Amino acid sequence: MEPLTQARRVVIKIGSALLVDPASGLRSDWLTGLAADIVTLRHAGVEVVVVSSGSIALGRRVLGLSQGALPLEQSQAAAAVGQIRLARAYEEVLAPHGVITGQVLVTLEDSTSRRRYLNTRATLKQLLALGAVPIVNENDTIATDEIRFGDNDRLAAQVAATIDADRLVLLSDVDGFYSANPLTDSTAQRFETIRKITPELEAMAGEGVSGLSKGGMITKLLAARTAMSAGCAMAITLGSRERPLSALDAGAPSTWFLPDTDPKAARKRWIAAMKPKGTVQIDAGAAAALSQGKSLLPVGVSRVSGVFGRGEPVEIVGPEGESLGRGLICYTADEARAISGHHSGDIADLLGYPGRAALVHRDDMVL
Repeated sequence: MEPLTQARRVVIKIGSALLVDPASGLRSDWLTGLAADIVTLRHAGVEVVVVSSGSIALGRRVLGLSQGALPLEQSQAAAAVGQIRLARAYEEVLAPHGVITGQVLVTLEDSTSRRRYLNTRATLKQLLALGAVPIVNENDTIATDEIRFGDNDRLAAQVAATIDADRLVLLSDVDGFYSANPLTDSTAQRFETIRKITPELEAMAGEGVSGLSKGGMITKLLAARTAMSAGCAMAITLGSRERPLSALDAGAPSTWFLPDTDPKAARKRWIAAMKPKGTVQIDAGAAAALSQGKSLLPVGVSRVSGVFGRGEPVEIVGPEGESLGRGLICYTADEARAISGHHSGDIADLLGYPGRAALVHRDDMVL
């Protein structure tokens, strides 16, 4: 793999065991080293998102709760106390470098609900556009078993897919994916690269490599499947090293899961396979603008038909009704009809709130 500094957008997943020592609390020195790695990536022009565990581990120490499994109510209380400290810890190590951090708390419902997914995507992308580093964690203060990801490996993969990241790094308690548990099998071999997740690989992941990670190897394979389908390469590497991202770039042992496409192509392929919920007819001027790679603005729309919600697929047709492509629309059907033929500057007056300038953004369109 090329160095992480050559990536466009990187998601880094950090587990509780790396961040918090049960006896002494926050591993400040390790976190300071990670911050230096993040700053190195940022100076290279790479956008960074951190998916971090640790809120419950930090909160339970403050509340004096015992180690081991906690009842749901105590876990949620520990998360509420720990989330403040977790966000502050990242702020304190990154602020001296001039890096702004923002906390984003999500649940599984935020990825399964189309509206929440779109809001999460928009928030994360706006934070990145403004130069901030989002710190994402599962919202353990409200999540119950039926609305949980359950592990941050899969959460990190979902975040990577949501924001079209091209690299995902799982900082783990093991330095890669092995053919068997290396702690109990001396013949276990680490894979350098994996290009396809097969039933044989899944059988190898039947147990965790160590007892430290919550989900073990099977959750990492599930994360890899999500990431690869979104065109995102994923690495598993040992996170306990000082400056773990620099170590990865320097050739530290790891396993890379390599997709057969890139995030942009994967997203376009996904959009093209969706069944349109409606039709948006555009004029010749708008058709010419789309052919030049521009977004579809309301002023170029002559007719809207169908029933659809925000973020759902629509077919884009030209002046003569010819199919030009498909896209994910930024407005509901009623809203789209209300602003059709109008300039983007009129949207607030027409809808009563300031909306997005584009009806269909070029990143959400396949022609």
